[in-house]
Amino acid sequence: MRETEDEYFMRKALIEAKGAFSKGEIPVGAVVVVAGRVIARAHNLTELLNDVTAHAEMQALTAAANHLGGKYLDQCTLYVTLEPCVMCAGAISWAQVGKLVFGASDEKRGYRKFAPEALHPKTVVVEGVLKEECADLMRNFFDERRK
Repeated sequence: MRETEDEYFMRKALIEAKGAFSKGEIPVGAVVVVAGRVIARAHNLTELLNDVTAHAEMQALTAAANHLGGKYLDQCTLYVTLEPCVMCAGAISWAQVGKLVFGASDEKRGYRKFAPEALHPKTVVVEGVLKEECADLMRNFFDERRK
């Protein structure tokens, strides 16, 4: 079976998430793609930076905006391994991201639980891409922390 474009770029986000895992950060990774090219990549840095806002999505959006020289990312796709929280959904909305693709759902803290209308109305959402791999990485991280 041939890999889809969304799966290909989600694998790039998973590489970022694994980088976070290796640093003791909650393993969430994100990449921003425009015209089939990755222009930004990031992972959670909340522990390293001692900053609760340093989520993978926030880091990736900032890097993408800097790369493009503008704050609107309507031509971009954001791939993230975990459903964004409300804070990140707000930033995704303000940036007017064209498409959001996420892997695992986050029933406890995901934006859909608290603010399902948080995203920009034009943002296309694709959920569940490589969801098992994304969820397994999170489970493994927390299983290790509980030991």
